[in-house]
Amino acid sequence: MLDRERVRALLAHPRFERAIMAVIVLNAITIGCETSSFVMGWIGEPLHVVDRVVVGVFVLELTARLYAHRGAFFKDPWNWFDAAIVGIALVPASGPASVLRTLRIMRALRLVTVVPSMRRVTSALMAAIPGMASILGLLIIIMYVAAVMATQWFGRTAPEFAEIPTSLFTLFQVMTGEGWPEIADQIMGAHPWAWVFFVAYIVVSSFVVLNLFIAVVVNAMDDESTSAEEQRTDDRLRTIMEELARLHTKLDALSTQARNRGQGDGPEAESSPSLSNAG
Repeated sequence: MLDRERVRALLAHPRFERAIMAVIVLNAITIGCETSSFVMGWIGEPLHVVDRVVVGVFVLELTARLYAHRGAFFKDPWNWFDAAIVGIALVPASGPASVLRTLRIMRALRLVTVVPSMRRVTSALMAAIPGMASILGLLIIIMYVAAVMATQWFGRTAPEFAEIPTSLFTLFQVMTGEGWPEIADQIMGAHPWAWVFFVAYIVVSSFVVLNLFIAVVVNAMDDESTSAEEQRTDDRLRTIMEELARLHTKLDALSTQARNRGQGDGPEAESSPSLSNAG
């Protein structure tokens, strides 16, 4: 029976992590090759064998992590993510669940959990979701207000702004910068002042609001980097404290041994003068 500490050390070893990373990359390549009829006609059966072997490796690795960490395994959201990916891989490729076979490529997402830098970036993006949701709400409000105004002003002369839904789609297209000069030229033929509306909308939606998304993500990544650095500092301090505790324990043991030796030498030291007097 393997010791849990040894299994945990094996799972955390850099060589083991690189091996799992190589298996994930290999599996992503083989799944991509299965989309080619030429490759499948050439080496289709070996690709299926590789796929089954990879699934077996993933199951064994997940089982080892569950054995090593026990209840703590379920406290890590990344373990739940890996378990879901492996669970999808175990779904039969035939019958009603055959549509899930296309989700096998999601195994490549396991690189996010294996590579620490990717994991930090993903954690930062997840932490930025609340702020991004607020900015998205602000953008929706701006687009709706602009759509109502554009429908009332340009709806009779431009089919792109005939109704609210078409106006929202057109303004989304303008926000992305795709083909908006043609739309603006068409409307400015009947409304020469329309350039004011388009310039103001593009400045607010593209140059201000969309850049807020970048600011929120950068701030979240900075917080994640600071948190990671603090975690490394805490780990170093914890290691130092453990070393100091072990040294203190050794010093106490040495002090106890020294006192015991001193007590043992006491009677012998007292008997030496009596022997000399007797002589």
